[in-house]
Amino acid sequence: MKLKWLSGVLAATLMLSACGSGGSNGASGEKQEGEVIKWKFGHLADENHIWHKTAEEFADQVNEKTEGQIEIQIFPNNSLGGETDTINAIQAGTADLVISGETMQNWAPKAALMAVPYAFRDLDHVKTVVEGEIGEEIEKEITEKVGLTPLYYHTRAPRNLTSSEPIESPSDLKGFSMRVPNVPLFLKVWEAAGAKPQVMDFNEVFTGLQQGVIKGQENPVDLIQSGGLYEVQKYVNRTEHVYSWIYILIGNKQFEALNDEQKKAVTEAAAEAQAFGEKLYDEEISKIESELESEGMEFVDVDQDAFREKMQPAIKDSLKPEQYELYEKILEVE
Repeated sequence: MKLKWLSGVLAATLMLSACGSGGSNGASGEKQEGEVIKWKFGHLADENHIWHKTAEEFADQVNEKTEGQIEIQIFPNNSLGGETDTINAIQAGTADLVISGETMQNWAPKAALMAVPYAFRDLDHVKTVVEGEIGEEIEKEITEKVGLTPLYYHTRAPRNLTSSEPIESPSDLKGFSMRVPNVPLFLKVWEAAGAKPQVMDFNEVFTGLQQGVIKGQENPVDLIQSGGLYEVQKYVNRTEHVYSWIYILIGNKQFEALNDEQKKAVTEAAAEAQAFGEKLYDEEISKIESELESEGMEFVDVDQDAFREKMQPAIKDSLKPEQYELYEKILEVE
């Protein structure tokens, strides 16, 4: 993780410290000395996923650095509800942490830029953006409009389209019903490419594919594996249409309720989790592709330029002027 990112997180911590305290878990007043703060952390991946393993490391570090003053209970597999449900629960004070990305555009429009198709060239491009001024701009809007404070982030393997028949170009998408997350832009670009997309929570995807409600879906390889989709899909079509990142976030009220020492401990634990997650990513993504192949999936090279060309008009039409301006800035980042 770059020094600029670290300094940004620490600066945000100091700013929040200066704002006074809200309440632990959305209640009123700071926790009394010696009282244990218990946080609920919900996410969509399974227990073997990079996100979950890193969340466990984060929880352990927070507990250790606060000498047991903060305990984090992690709920994988959407067991606290879907991503949007968990964000709503944090805002209501019944949950505390979540892993989320472009879904937050439903509150903070700039979050849409976290996953615009063909906006990012590769993961180095993603890192440069998230740790730079554009990333800071997106984080600020998330904090102000979603009520969540980013603690650390994961880069994601590129999103690829899965199917039961190979798909090599947009012409193969005729009549192809597919799942997309609750991201309006995703609906529009896949419609423009020729598919029939529909919004569905990730925990419903396996059954939807198994029952033929949908014919395919798009996700990074880690979630394809985590969701067991190799059991109901044959092909991973390398559209690589989205390189992106995803944040681990805590409710503003929950973070502001901490004292200065606790905030510092959580921030330090987040920095260590960031480094831990990056190491896991480097070790596991190529391994996951091999494991999916061993489960019988085949990787198909596609005409990415054709997909980009089909999606581009929908991107321009879908993004609001300030979003499109940010999109153009991303394209220019080297």
